[in-house]
Amino acid sequence: MEYLHIMVPVAVLIVVAIIGLLFWAVRTGQFDDLERQGYNILLDDEAPKEQHKATGKKQPKP
Repeated sequence: MEYLHIMVPVAVLIVVAIIGLLFWAVRTGQFDDLERQGYNILLDDEAPKEQHKATGKKQPKP
C-alpha cells in the first residue's frame, strides 16, 4: 500500500506532461496539414529526372 503514495503523484505528473506536449504540438502547428504527407508518395518528383538528363548520366532502374 505504501507504493501508492509514490505511484499516484508520478502518474499525475505523466498525465500533466502528456497534456503539455499535446498543447505544445497544437500551438506550433503540428496538426495543421494532415493530408499532405499522405499525398507525397503519390506525386512524382520531376527534379531528379531532370538532374540526370543535365549530367548525361543514366537514371538507375528501380
